[in-house]
Amino acid sequence: MSVDIAANPYRKDFPLLEANPSLAFLDSAATAQRPAAVLDAQRAFYETMNANALRGLYRLSVDATQAIDQARASIARFIGSHDARELVFCRNASEALNLVAKAFAPTVLEPGDEVCVTIMEHHSNLVPWQQACRKAGASLVYLYPNENGVITDQELDAKIGPKTKIVAAAHVSNVLGIENPLAAMAERVHAQEGYLVVDGAQSVPHMPVDVHAIGCDFFAFSAHKAFGPFGVGMLWGSLDLLEEMPPFLTGGEMISSVTQIDAVWAPVPEKFEAGTQDAAGIAASAAGIAYIESIGWDAVQAREQALVRACMDRLAKLPYVRVLGHPDPAQHHGAISFNVDGIHPHDVASILDEHNVAIRAGQHCAQPLLTWLGEESCCRASLALYNDESDIEALIAGLETVWRTFNG
Repeated sequence: MSVDIAANPYRKDFPLLEANPSLAFLDSAATAQRPAAVLDAQRAFYETMNANALRGLYRLSVDATQAIDQARASIARFIGSHDARELVFCRNASEALNLVAKAFAPTVLEPGDEVCVTIMEHHSNLVPWQQACRKAGASLVYLYPNENGVITDQELDAKIGPKTKIVAAAHVSNVLGIENPLAAMAERVHAQEGYLVVDGAQSVPHMPVDVHAIGCDFFAFSAHKAFGPFGVGMLWGSLDLLEEMPPFLTGGEMISSVTQIDAVWAPVPEKFEAGTQDAAGIAASAAGIAYIESIGWDAVQAREQALVRACMDRLAKLPYVRVLGHPDPAQHHGAISFNVDGIHPHDVASILDEHNVAIRAGQHCAQPLLTWLGEESCCRASLALYNDESDIEALIAGLETVWRTFNG
């Protein structure tokens, strides 16, 4: 599909960008901007059905409950689930991953078992497994990529074996943008009667996801990276596993009955949704998913790939800029991490900000990866469908200013 990245039919859908025409927002891997449809959905909830879901028999409460049910069904379909009960609402992807590590892992991990993770993991899909292994007496084993960021079949065969009980991996690296070979991971860990846990925070905004085609047992992601609001995350889990595992949090609405000495849990998914849910945020999250669907994956992916290719081509012409990861732009899925020779990433980001270019600089919650790459930190420009050629030009002009500032 041919894409004209000089034109931008999407920016008008995003109020913050429309109100700031000179802003080059290149930090979508951290959080996406919200289209008006999402803001409208959240406001409409509060204006038309503001009541506590699940708790009341009056019309407002019933409407709020139905809004959650409809959102659950549409988001579950979006990731290929055949049963909306398999989708649990959390506060964010981090909480979803912690739910699996703290509620599911203790039911299967034993002393001597191994949990296999990639060195590319966001801390949210690493630290919980460090803790789970420590508690169970299990070992943490790392998968390392090659020089292009690719985890090879040879590495999978060497690390996933008879002791492997869980493989936990990012679908897409938030630093390198590389897509990990999840289907191959699933095949190997299931052959050992183990389980695959996927952090999908960076994939859901950029590519079609089918949890059954992947072959995973759990899949976590967040709304705010997929054009939705802050404060809503989702965990998909195989229904049989969700039904067998204990709850992570206890309290209101996750119980069926309570006596003075015991309690009976509510059925899945309510068993994992203690307390008042962010019903307005959940409704708005579904609106973010609907926005992606209204554009279509062919258009989304073609535009993002064209943007990444153009950006990497321009960066390659700056001899003082070094891009991390795969040389093929198609392997970056919206994220381009780089460094400027001899200039700290924080200085790069600060100067770019003075020129209205927003990028991320630091360790990106992936400190072990940066250490393994031999980098203290790095810059990251991450693109989304609302970006265009002018944003790339602003980044390049800003980097030229950065270089002149330090080198004359």
